[in-house]
Formats: sequence, structure tokens, C-alpha cells
Amino acid sequence: MTIQSAPSFTLLDGTTIPWIAWGNGTGLEDKNAVDCGQLALDSGIRHIDTAQLYKTEKETGEAIAKSSLNRDDVYVTSKLAPDDDEPPIPLDKVVSSVQESIDRLGFVPDLYLLHTPFVAAPGDLKAMWKILEDLKSQGKLKSIGVSNFRPQDLETILDGAKYKPVINQIEFHPYVLVHLQPVLDLQAKHGILTASFGALSPTLRHPTGGPLKPVLERIAERISKVIGKKVDTNTVLLLWTRAQGVVVVTASGNPQRIQGLGEIATLPDLLEEEEVDEITRVGKTIHYRYYTGQMRKDFPAPNLPGE
Repeated sequence: MTIQSAPSFTLLDGTTIPWIAWGNGTGLEDKNAVDCGQLALDSGIRHIDTAQLYKTEKETGEAIAKSSLNRDDVYVTSKLAPDDDEPPIPLDKVVSSVQESIDRLGFVPDLYLLHTPFVAAPGDLKAMWKILEDLKSQGKLKSIGVSNFRPQDLETILDGAKYKPVINQIEFHPYVLVHLQPVLDLQAKHGILTASFGALSPTLRHPTGGPLKPVLERIAERISKVIGKKVDTNTVLLLWTRAQGVVVVTASGNPQRIQGLGEIATLPDLLEEEEVDEITRVGKTIHYRYYTGQMRKDFPAPNLPGE
């Protein structure tokens, strides 16, 4: 069976990135990270998102090797970070830490991110970014980017940057749009794409589903009738995210769910423009962030209801 390729976005360095990634950062056991990664690839996903912190870089390489694909067919993102209980990475350890990622993967990842601005000690962020820039200049890294960066973090590394980050991977969905507006404005100005984790928080994690729930259900019902196949609210939300020009990173250890993601990866644009706008408008009426870590530090949440 030939699997249609998933749409991609073009990054500001001219490379392309598949719009949807299977992430292996949900505490999956080693065996599942390999088997589930292989299943994701064989189901149509062409992008795996891993990180030092997830302890699944080695398994990412193994999953690709076990799949029916060649290494060049798969886009891989990884990230630099100390373990949760460790201090920030000293500048003189960055190069060796990056090399450890490459050694575990068995190749240079297509995209390498600073996992959070707090990977660097206070005052070291700009210098740490320069080290990634130097590695890219030397051909030791390909595309470079960031994750969980607030406006002030982006401004710090953009000042005098040789290479702008191609991506900022953040919690992105309709219920955080108001909070993220300064980040999104800055990224739009510099051509930095957004990658989303937690894209399904409105459907999977919000206590009630909030005001979007009936909207997503109505749209899912319309699309289901049009294509003659059941479409759920998660699919609608993922298609909305793609319509924003945002890369989706979504994780699952459920084989059926993984195969479903493979099917979603190649879906055409099924949302009408008015539906995209409605999801955006309704999403902006509340604020709900599931991952409450770094993004709220010195970056206040908006004064909006949570329901």
C-alpha cells in the first residue's frame, strides 16, 4: 500500500518540515518508544519529535531502522536540556551534550532545539544560542530552534543573531491564543514558525471542553457527512492547527490512535474558512493552559475566565 505524503511547511532556512509529528516524550517505556515509533512511521507519520529529557533519542533511531523507511524519509527533532533535577548546562558542556544527542540518535537530527530558555544559566542564553549557531556553521547541526520561549527570550537571542530560530515549540491551541499573541507577533515579524505541543488540550484536558466543545462537535459532524467517514473533534482541532501554519507534535502510545494520526497526516483541507475563524474567535474568549511551567514565569496570563 502506498501512503500519500503528509503536507509540509517551509522554514526560514529553506528546509521543509512535515506538519505533524509523533512525539515520544510521554514517559513511554523503551520498548514502546521503538514499537510505537515504528508504527507511527509505517502508518504515514514522517516526523518524530524526541529530546534529551525524554530519554528516547536512542529509541528514535531504532524505530526508524525497524520501519520500512530510510533515514532520509524521516524528519527528526531533538532538544538540548539537563535532566529535571540538574542545574542548567554550562556553556563549556554544550558542544559535548549536543554530540551525545547525535551519538544516541545515530545521526544529526533535522532540527535541534533549546528545550527551554532555562537550559542556560541566567545571562548565558545568548551565548548558548551562539554555540548552536557555530555548530550549524560548521555543518554539525542542521536547522536550529527553540522551545517554550517567551517574548523576552526570543528578543535576547534575536539581537545580533547569525541564524534566527526556525521554530519555537510551545503549548499552542485556541485557549492560549490571547496569552501567546506577543510571542506570535514577534515570530511573525521574524519568520519563525510555531510548533505546537498540547494541541488537543481543549478536547482532552480541559475539564468541560469549554465553549469550543459544541463548535468542534458541529464541524466534526459536517465533515463526517461530507467525506462519509467518522471524524472526531480531535481531528478538527488538528486541522485547525495546520490551518494556522503551525506544526503539530502529538504523542500517543495507543496503536489505534497512532494509526489514526497517520490517516490525519494526509487529510486534505476539510475546514471552511468561516469554521477556522470561528474556532479562533471562540478560543480567545477563555484562557486555559495545561502545561503551566516556564511560559507563565515573568509572562503574565491574560485576565480571562478559564471556562
